[in-house]
Amino acid sequence: MTGILVTGSSRGIGAAIREQLEARCVRVIGHSTGQSVGGRDEGEIAADFSDPPAPSMLWEEALRQADGEIDVLVNNAGLFQGIPLDTSDIEWLDAWEETLRINLTSAAQLSRFAVRHWQERGVSGRIVHIASRAGHRGDSPAHWHYAAAKGGMLALHKTIARAYAGEGIYSFAVTPGFTDTSMAGDYLESRGGPGLLKDIPLGRVAEPEEIADIAVWCALDAPPSMTGATIDANGASYVR
Repeated sequence: MTGILVTGSSRGIGAAIREQLEARCVRVIGHSTGQSVGGRDEGEIAADFSDPPAPSMLWEEALRQADGEIDVLVNNAGLFQGIPLDTSDIEWLDAWEETLRINLTSAAQLSRFAVRHWQERGVSGRIVHIASRAGHRGDSPAHWHYAAAKGGMLALHKTIARAYAGEGIYSFAVTPGFTDTSMAGDYLESRGGPGLLKDIPLGRVAEPEEIADIAVWCALDAPPSMTGATIDANGASYVR
């Protein structure tokens, strides 16, 4: 049975990914945010990625629950909170560091653990990174940190793909635009709501299930020759 660790699986895109994976009869280890890595229920682990040791502790507990074999990592967990440019230096820097730690550093740590795990076992493995359109085109003036983190995730993804394809370790990235989650909904409302839809030729934001369709395909079905690919899902609001 394939073992898959999905971060940020308690809601939104992550919850949709988990549901679709479980429908494919694979073993899914989920993750939700908590004050510490304290959850020990089978199939769900609490970890607060703002705490530097949390990714390592999550990985070890996930391995335990998966009987020592994780085959796929889905880096989905993320934080999307704006910080005004004219706020105090310390507040702006705190927001920057927290967002990068949660959105990028934790994904890098888990990816490193996964690559080393597969190398030690001598097996193939896959990483799916849920990045963002912001990694290509940037974001609002209050979201420098979010755009930087997602751009970093795309660079991380490409580096992994180029470095380890010959060992059967594959990396895929998905870059959604606005998606119908509570996180995006709050942002849309704060930025004028329906007016922002004018920037999306499709005329609507994506549904979490649509992004999950792509992520699950990358996790289980995408051909190895697609390693290094980034799949856009933004309603043609950003076309490269």
